Amino acid sequence: MRLFIACFLAVLSVMPLRAETVTEILSANSELVEKASRQTIAPVIDAIAASADPTAATVLAAWAEKGLGLRESDGRFFLISPTEEGFDLTDLTGASAGSAAKTDITQLKPNAGVRGLIATALVQFTLSDHDPAKRQAALASIAQDATAEALAPLRASIAGEQDTVLLARKMRLERLLTLRFDADSAARVSAIEGFGADLGLDLRGALNPILSTTVMAAPKSPSANIARELRVGRDLEPVAAYEILVAAGLAPARLTLDAQRDALKANLTDGMVGGVALADLDNQAARDRAYTVLEQEGKVPVAATDDEAAAALAAYKFFEIYTEADPAVTAAAKAAIDSIGTRVGIMQTADLALDGLSLASIYFLAAIGLAITFGVMGVINMAHGEFITIGAYTGYVVQLYVTDYTASILIALPLAFAVTFACGVAMERLVIRHLYKRPLETLLATFGISIALQQILKNVFGTQARPLTSPAWLDGAWVLNDVVSISYIRIAIFVLALVFLTFFLWLMKRTRLGLEVRAVTQNPTMAASMGINPDRINMLTFGLGSGIAGIAGVAIGLFAKVTSELGTDYIVQSFMTVVVGGVGNIWGTLAGATMIGGLQKVIEFFNPSNTLAAQTYMILFIILFIQFRPRGIIALRGRAAGD
Repeated sequence: MRLFIACFLAVLSVMPLRAETVTEILSANSELVEKASRQTIAPVIDAIAASADPTAATVLAAWAEKGLGLRESDGRFFLISPTEEGFDLTDLTGASAGSAAKTDITQLKPNAGVRGLIATALVQFTLSDHDPAKRQAALASIAQDATAEALAPLRASIAGEQDTVLLARKMRLERLLTLRFDADSAARVSAIEGFGADLGLDLRGALNPILSTTVMAAPKSPSANIARELRVGRDLEPVAAYEILVAAGLAPARLTLDAQRDALKANLTDGMVGGVALADLDNQAARDRAYTVLEQEGKVPVAATDDEAAAALAAYKFFEIYTEADPAVTAAAKAAIDSIGTRVGIMQTADLALDGLSLASIYFLAAIGLAITFGVMGVINMAHGEFITIGAYTGYVVQLYVTDYTASILIALPLAFAVTFACGVAMERLVIRHLYKRPLETLLATFGISIALQQILKNVFGTQARPLTSPAWLDGAWVLNDVVSISYIRIAIFVLALVFLTFFLWLMKRTRLGLEVRAVTQNPTMAASMGINPDRINMLTFGLGSGIAGIAGVAIGLFAKVTSELGTDYIVQSFMTVVVGGVGNIWGTLAGATMIGGLQKVIEFFNPSNTLAAQTYMILFIILFIQFRPRGIIALRGRAAGD
């Protein structure tokens, strides 16, 4: 009879929740609202959210922010706004209702649990709000803190979504919540399998909790979703295994030697301890027997000796148990994670290849000018890096006067070529022409020029890094998936490297200058007898190589810091690129850049925390490589190869 009365009263208490308006719902449940707790208020909040009252969202939001009050005189609820004298009142329909003193209004202050219920109820309103920004914010909030309660309102909002982008996000988020929280096992498995070849981080973040495990001990296999059985000594250390037994209350704590010694001393009587003579306590086994007797007599705390701990471990098996109880769901999740792991490995290899190709294009662009001066003319130009720096500073100066970044880059590229071409010609006329066939003197002279140029650049531009800003259309990256991406600047540099490769091939194979350069390279004496001026060709060749270095400086400055030491970061790699690829061969330079860029990225992949070590290993590898192939990857053929 009492059970019937309790059920009847419970039905009566819920009946007012069927009221149609928020005002009626609050009035009928004013006591529950005033003393709200997470355990009692959920039906009221659900009723408000399910009502057709247009003020429901406003009232719930105000309640969560302590903006809902109850007037003591008539039990009416108002939206309240604090003032110095009390509160300004607005009735639940939005009309002004005057003001009231603080003593007349009970301000509702929901605790964290109630606010959580209100936030969940508000999801259905924000997901269907007319403002796309609010809908997007709601989706971001759900994705950040996914709960089972958000699944139903999310599903309900999908049918009315008109924005195609938000619709796709809602559908994806719905599947992510389904695979984690849906009550139907088949629906969860279907949601997992429905992602197919997806590599999204959000998918992996949803699958990993399904495969989380805990370790438990049992005398035999438990009726749970077992991930695997753990072998003590192989998968689980004995000490850790016994701690699991202690934590589960299946075995007493281990007996430490100090605690055992103190206990035996405290219970020593007439030369005996636990029935064992003091003279016989010279080994651990005897001390364990004595302590066991004291345990049985209740004189010492129960604790496990080594033999008892070993016996306890032998009596139990240890298992990794999935926190997810459904084996079908964990099997589908594990298959998906394994498949994702394989594809992520493939994508990481592709991403590493793209990074290597990107770095190779940078090295090729920096080295192509050196390939002309060093590879074709045989001049060791240690100031090549400074020509790269001059090109970068030229781009910076142009941007000081041309604020449109696209236009400034288009102006800076040919201007940098002209400036560094002129510097290269001046250097060749004043210094290099007097040092041909004297490589050591050329190296020392250009090294001195390098130091002088660095100091001049410091005096002019200072020691702080200067900005060389890329156009807006080069911002961001080309993203294939959550694993593979490459920045648009790197793509632009790759394209620029291809352009210069094509230009160089055209210049050397299709123009008179290229023919004369090749003739002077092969045999300067014979070329001079054919009417070619070797002195003029050397000047133009050196200027051309220097000009290309200037263009490389503009490109490199778009993503690297522009300082007077910019060129020193690339001079070593440029020389290695030319030497490894094959002196005097543009295809060799391309092969050398690809090899060095790819090798550096591979080494950095295995040792990502130390880029200096990666460069050291790369140099050691190149030294060994040159020992076996001293003429480079693509050796120069013909008469010049013997020079």
